[in-house]
Amino acid sequence: MLGNMMFQPLLISNMIEHAGRYHADTAVISKNTDTTMTHTTWGEIHRNTQRFANVLSQLGLEQGDRVATIAWNNHRHLESWYAISGSGFVCHTINPRLFPEQLIFIINEAADRVILFDKTFVPLIQAVKPLLKTVEHYICLDAPDAAIIEAIPEAQFYDDLIVNQSDQFAWPALDENTASSLCYTSGTTGNPKGVLYSHRSTTVHSYAISLPDSMNVSARDIMLPVVPMFHVNAWGTPYAAAMVGCSLVLPGPGLDGASLVSLIDTYKVSVALGVPTIWQGLIAAAQQTGSRLESLKRNVVGGSACPPSMLRTFKEQFNCETIHAWGMTETSPLGAANQIKAKHLELSEEERFEIRLSQGRPPFGVDLRLTDAENSSQEVARDGETPGNLQIRGHWIIHHYFGKADSALSSDGWFDTGDIATLDEDGFVFISDRAKDLIKSGGEWISSVELENLAMGHPEINMAAVIAAQHPKWDEHPILIAVKKPDSQLNE
Repeated sequence: MLGNMMFQPLLISNMIEHAGRYHADTAVISKNTDTTMTHTTWGEIHRNTQRFANVLSQLGLEQGDRVATIAWNNHRHLESWYAISGSGFVCHTINPRLFPEQLIFIINEAADRVILFDKTFVPLIQAVKPLLKTVEHYICLDAPDAAIIEAIPEAQFYDDLIVNQSDQFAWPALDENTASSLCYTSGTTGNPKGVLYSHRSTTVHSYAISLPDSMNVSARDIMLPVVPMFHVNAWGTPYAAAMVGCSLVLPGPGLDGASLVSLIDTYKVSVALGVPTIWQGLIAAAQQTGSRLESLKRNVVGGSACPPSMLRTFKEQFNCETIHAWGMTETSPLGAANQIKAKHLELSEEERFEIRLSQGRPPFGVDLRLTDAENSSQEVARDGETPGNLQIRGHWIIHHYFGKADSALSSDGWFDTGDIATLDEDGFVFISDRAKDLIKSGGEWISSVELENLAMGHPEINMAAVIAAQHPKWDEHPILIAVKKPDSQLNE
């Protein structure tokens, strides 16, 4: 017997409709590539999304066709996202930091028919354009510019295209399992691999990251996603922002510490998200200018392990709660977020800090396990001490890579992340390293992350990385590469 409840497919177009209707006057602030600021609202974002959806409908695209974007976090990029996916096309966000050969590979494999781009990336597109096999339309997200036309003669301009379009569009009633967006892995070994998300997986993921035990975002927040929209869809935050109706501050290309301090203090940002290197620059700029980052209540750190010294600095100097999170392209990306449980409030501050160093615990919707290195289906103890291969399954986890028929899962339905970790009975996962980054010296495994954290804890070290070098006696030997702070007197 089935339940008697109404069914509506979970679609990305529902999110922008909701934001446009119920949060129409909420601010969306955007820094453009020319450093000017655009102040708009979710209501206007919604209307422009429909205008651009009308543009796309006139390009002769078919449902499922890929539309690529090479752009920073800005309001036009945001509008295009919702227009592309909402119309039944696939929004293929491209990481401009990939090698040109990799860019050519992924654009051709995805068979992108349209490329949207910011002015910053004109030289990149000009360089790869002769080798692109399927692209028919080039649309610039910046203002009309003769230099852009000279470089890419067929380029059209976003504002020109939408200016005379209707702000009404009938979103198609798609199956919720329809593909919505496409992201490629970084391709550190071989060519990048595509991960094709669905409307359903994206919507459920957006619910999950908004929860109090995840990133804890609501309509009361002013969110600054520093993580680029081309990096796993900015961790899903532009979708969650529309879902909850929070204000957005989009930083454009200005990801340096001074620019971020200015945005946080000017627009009273309450939650920000980025990788550790970004926060290193932010801390340095705030200390130099004397900013207390008073509005910033939470920051989310992901992408790589957060040094313990950084967590302490945010808490002790800026009274900012740091949420350590973990995920990957194949997991949409959220796999775990570090929010403590009620029982941890009874612990000392130092004991709670130790828990905060982990990557957190999985939200409802995903499950984690550790398996033995020799037997990928043999689960190891959840005792917080025994290491194993970290595997994951859930509602927003990959099944197979784009264009590949073979499953990416184990025989019993889990995705192997390639991370080595411990897991305790509460689900807190502590990732010691990527399996390929562990250093085996004299028969002993050494975690590069652990050594990096030790180095980063030194008050005169600004950045640190540990790599493996061949050694005649020990097979491999860890090498520490460190960047000193400007006033440091450290020697080798």
